[in-house]
Amino acid sequence: MSTATLPSRPPGPALAALALRQIRRGAVSVTAGCAGMSALVVTMYHDQALDPAALEALARNPAIRTLFGEPVALDDPGGFTVWRTGAILAVLLAVWSSLAATRILRGEEDAGRWHLLLSGRTTLTGAVRAHLGVLAAVPLAAGAAVAAAMIAAGASAGGSLLHGAGLAAAGFFFVAVGGLTAQLFPSRSAANGAAAAVMVLGLLTRMVGDGLTELAWLRWLSPFGLVALTRPFGADRWLPLGVLAVAALLLLALTAWLAARRDVGGAIIATAGGRPARTTLLGSVTAFAVRRTLRPLAGWVAGVAAYYLLIGLVTRSMTDFLTANPQFTEMAAQAGFTLGTVEGYAATLFALLAIPAGVFVAARLAALAADETAHRLALLLAAPVTRTRLLAAEAATATGAALVLITVAGVALWAGSAVAGAGLTLGDALAGALNVVPIVLLCLGAAVLALGWMPRIVAGVGALPAAGGFLWQVVADSIDAPAWIGVLSPFAHLAAVPASSPGWRAAIVMTGVAAAAALVGAVGYRRRDLRT
Repeated sequence: MSTATLPSRPPGPALAALALRQIRRGAVSVTAGCAGMSALVVTMYHDQALDPAALEALARNPAIRTLFGEPVALDDPGGFTVWRTGAILAVLLAVWSSLAATRILRGEEDAGRWHLLLSGRTTLTGAVRAHLGVLAAVPLAAGAAVAAAMIAAGASAGGSLLHGAGLAAAGFFFVAVGGLTAQLFPSRSAANGAAAAVMVLGLLTRMVGDGLTELAWLRWLSPFGLVALTRPFGADRWLPLGVLAVAALLLLALTAWLAARRDVGGAIIATAGGRPARTTLLGSVTAFAVRRTLRPLAGWVAGVAAYYLLIGLVTRSMTDFLTANPQFTEMAAQAGFTLGTVEGYAATLFALLAIPAGVFVAARLAALAADETAHRLALLLAAPVTRTRLLAAEAATATGAALVLITVAGVALWAGSAVAGAGLTLGDALAGALNVVPIVLLCLGAAVLALGWMPRIVAGVGALPAAGGFLWQVVADSIDAPAWIGVLSPFAHLAAVPASSPGWRAAIVMTGVAAAAALVGAVGYRRRDLRT
């Protein structure tokens, strides 16, 4: 039979199936996590009796509004759940949506896998649209799952549906942002950086709008602010979601328009040709590892520094409020947080620092795995460079960069607290920040272990001790799980520094486990073939 008579199928369904295969695991995880957390908080609310006076004080406190958003309908289980988890879940969906979009658009294109894909009837615009269509369905599914879980747990249907729609709209918007940056920039890292900048700017705009009444209009300029303006279980406003949905649709239309005006492998913002060679930090494997870490480190440092500076600025206001309203301190303690003093508040916020620092080192080892998949390591390892040397250079550089990130966070929180007159010393701030190093090392060890034996899931495995460990501890403490379940989280062994002395024994044990995991991973990395 000649090729002219072979039956053909439209490329759309096949492209959609390809996109679904690439994101299915992450989509299931983020959907289940959002729904599970929401249902858990609704269920917990029924077991807590909240003082109306304390709730009123909570709504008036500018520091609370800045960090967690404007409290709405805290006397309702659904309203309390939205205030406690809404901002976190919106950011989670935004991060996943933007990263997934850049990964399956710009990442696949950079790796050269779209050249053969687009050599037939499929156009670049068609491929982009098909992949974005599948991606857009994930936040919609997550929003629907959150609404269904909250209704099943006892929240009212109207507010639950609006809250779920808000989360879906936030994820949908950042799918469009990731798709747009994938067309604009010539590399996945640059696209990720631009999408992250939009996210951080939107979050900071929302925080300023919530914290300062005279600047409340800024929330209309932020995707997170628009979600907050819906006020589920209170005013139940759908107009802000309409604004956010229209903005997302416009970005998607712009993405498709730009995709039709560039070549495969190209970008709208092209790199300048003929520029002078930049040979700085190219003299060794270690120097090159440092060079390629500097740019992503700068972005992470900027975001973490801005957050912890803001935390420092509101430290005194937060501790004064919690001292006057001990009921909220007790509620925080049930979730594993020690609040009420400046040192305890700082210790709690520094514990959260393990998450971005751990994810950072996991991302750096995942970048090494991506370089291997894209065949960028083949010529390097054909030279007199051993895999052990390459892995050691990348791991050492990632560790050093994480220490820089942690130190900057400590200095930023101290600077903010000094401006606010909270009385936290620089030494205490640095001690609290460096206290999370053992968990970061666990992330490094897990990432190296995955690189050696499971190179396709380096990022997920590497982030598990920090992100997964924190979620495990919060859920275990919230549901009053048996003690043996709680101790499975590394955060359960983290001392509340600077409120208390460091837990040296636990730190040594975690460091030893990290070293053992890294050693096993290094053995696997030396023994296996390069990925193709």
